[in-house]
Amino acid sequence: MKSGKWVAFLEEVGAIGNFAGRFFREGLKPRYEWQELFRQCYIIGYKSLPLVGITAAIMGLVLTVQSRPTLAEFGAESWLPAMVAVSVVREIGPVITALICAGKIGSSIGAELGSMKVTEQIDAMEVSGTNPFKYLVVTRVMATTLMLPVLVIIADLLALYASYLGVNIKDAVSFKLYINQVFDALAYSDFVPAFVKSYFFGFAIGIVGCYKGYHSMKGTEGVGHSANSSVVIASLLIFVIDLIAVQFTDMLGLN
Repeated sequence: MKSGKWVAFLEEVGAIGNFAGRFFREGLKPRYEWQELFRQCYIIGYKSLPLVGITAAIMGLVLTVQSRPTLAEFGAESWLPAMVAVSVVREIGPVITALICAGKIGSSIGAELGSMKVTEQIDAMEVSGTNPFKYLVVTRVMATTLMLPVLVIIADLLALYASYLGVNIKDAVSFKLYINQVFDALAYSDFVPAFVKSYFFGFAIGIVGCYKGYHSMKGTEGVGHSANSSVVIASLLIFVIDLIAVQFTDMLGLN
């Protein structure tokens, strides 16, 4: 990477950091846009649920079916529910859900705010005395931060139920026995780090999508660029946050 690209990259990082700092400053000050926050929670959470749910169910089923032959070679098919449960709850569920939301929600926020920016609707809000940052940015970032952990929990449950169906394709395992095997394999140290990092995933998706849309340029072409770059940067940040979370939990001895 040439020096000019490094400078542009560092400037972008600094601008996103400054944007995040402004979010905390504006978010702590009244007046709070509760109605818009609840509306965004509905749009971001409820309307994303079908896509997240279908993906999670397929993920649990495929993971179960694909893992069975390998475990069967070692005579360890009985470990299948435990292996799938730990994999889904610790890593696969939060990361896949976050990536799906980065594609759906991040691009949607980037395109929506980008179109408002290029059509000067944001400027009109400032002229009319409304705080566009609090109304548009704070509500969306808070909604993604609050809703992503909920989507992760639902995705985990659906993936585990689909795994139960996958186990019963060739075996006959009761639901009670399956659940007992799942929870015997899981501990609080599996749930808590995954749940906490999902908040950071949601915050990253929201702040990147809002930043890209809020600073969109070059007309309709800029709107497309904002939506595309929101997905790319948010997806990259998800992997970076996940790597940091894994290292941090390992230092605390939670793995």
